[in-house]
Amino acid sequence: MDNVDAVVIGAGVIGLAIAHALALRGRETLILEAHDRFGSETSSRNSEVIHAGIYYHPGSLKARLCVSGRDQLYEFCRQKGIEHRPCGKLIVATSEQQLAELERIRSVAQANGVELAALSSADATALEPALACAGALSSPLTGIIDSHGYMLALLGSAEAHGATVAYGSRVTRLWLDATGVLVAINADAPTLRAHTVINSAGLHATQVARSIEGFPREFIPTPYLAKGTYFSLSGRSPFSRLVYPVPAGSAGLGIHLTLDLAGRVRFGPDVQWVDECNYDVDPSRSQRFYGAIREYWPALPDGALLPAYTGIRPKITGPGEPAADFRIDGPDLHGVRGLVNLFGIESPGLTASLAIADHVAALTE
Repeated sequence: MDNVDAVVIGAGVIGLAIAHALALRGRETLILEAHDRFGSETSSRNSEVIHAGIYYHPGSLKARLCVSGRDQLYEFCRQKGIEHRPCGKLIVATSEQQLAELERIRSVAQANGVELAALSSADATALEPALACAGALSSPLTGIIDSHGYMLALLGSAEAHGATVAYGSRVTRLWLDATGVLVAINADAPTLRAHTVINSAGLHATQVARSIEGFPREFIPTPYLAKGTYFSLSGRSPFSRLVYPVPAGSAGLGIHLTLDLAGRVRFGPDVQWVDECNYDVDPSRSQRFYGAIREYWPALPDGALLPAYTGIRPKITGPGEPAADFRIDGPDLHGVRGLVNLFGIESPGLTASLAIADHVAALTE
């Protein structure tokens, strides 16, 4: 049986960031990834937005790790030459009744250390002439990133510091003993003994936790899957910033307008609760998009939305429930030495990834 200091389960952006942090600290690190490449699930099916840290409950892990992670991410991008752009975004109220909600969002952001500028309707349309709104908040710290380039840089740096990745390696069972954690891959007998195991399996994190022999079930949350569909815009963008409506529910931030680094527009995601992972795009969902987008961009032409892609968010609260904070459960919580479970790491996980990695590394010291 092979011995390794640290095993990271999952080569999404969070797993890669954690492996990178451990490797920089001189720890022998092995990344186990079930697929044949890194970042093939949630990490490659999102809006590629660098979030400022606006919406999250003050003091929560999401708020703290997003704000610190945002600054770390911008610096990492500058150091590594990763393509990104701090293009800014507008959060818009499309009616007078929503202006009070804008003020509440501004207050929450301020408590998180994020300053937003309040804009009148005239101020907002001076910045974005195609926009229709009763008022807006401007977030200059919001940006966009080449998420694939970022993950590639994390992996390259981790490997340069001694980390290894094994693709096609699905963790199917784990055992706890006095010497560490035994790991079985692809339904074989256990072949690894690890001093530390980090469960950053994203959509499959609860499944991995359930496969740990003797692990207390009360520390495994119920998983929920929220599918989000994206549509792209045919033709040129009339916007230079991201545009987000006032959030209408707890499951997401509404159908917003984002840009890629080439300046192309995409809209989404919406929220569709599902029982299994299926990445097919249902073109009929565009009908709801047209109505939502025209609240802030009335001139959206008929037939301008093209099916793009979908993503699945790994949630730990269900329909109608308040959004949950990140769950980063170390030995101090569940009592199992050498194990950290990460549950419900959805947005702003990409932005917070480097800060999450530092937090996890500290839990394993």
